[in-house]
Amino acid sequence: MTHTLNSTTRQALAAAGLLFATGLLHAAALPEALKAAASQQQTLELQATGVQIYECKAVKDAVPARFEWAFKAPEAELFDAKGRSVGKHYAGPSWEFQDGSKVVGEVRARDAGPDPKAIPWLLLSAKSNSGSGVFAKTVAIQRIDTVAGQAPAEGCGADTLGREARISYRAAYRFFETQ
Repeated sequence: MTHTLNSTTRQALAAAGLLFATGLLHAAALPEALKAAASQQQTLELQATGVQIYECKAVKDAVPARFEWAFKAPEAELFDAKGRSVGKHYAGPSWEFQDGSKVVGEVRARDAGPDPKAIPWLLLSAKSNSGSGVFAKTVAIQRIDTVAGQAPAEGCGADTLGREARISYRAAYRFFETQ
């Protein structure tokens, strides 16, 4: 049985293939503020599945006393393109590969991203690296394509002070090295 595709379908498939091949097939276009420097080259993209941990805290110097969910740390497993677990992401923020190499980042830029129910997209720079493996030369990290992970919608108060909330999330992390 032979299937024929009309020209519109062929063009759409060709465009999708081109987008996939060039790494441009993502939920939305990458905001300018989150782009890596021209001197940096993407070396790896990993998917993360885990939780964003929030803690109910008193707002500093608030009179009368107010309380809010404050971000504490991420806790996620990192997966390669074939779905294999290859590392973890945790407080720091830190990314640790299965080879023992690690990068710790700090936020340089953020964008709300296309999904108002998801945590923001980020550009981070490496503030430290350790080990001689995959993350040894990482200089920048992008967090994109986020799903969920925002602080609980319900407020917190004196009766829940110190309580943690673990909110599921997913994201893609891109790692860059200097060319």
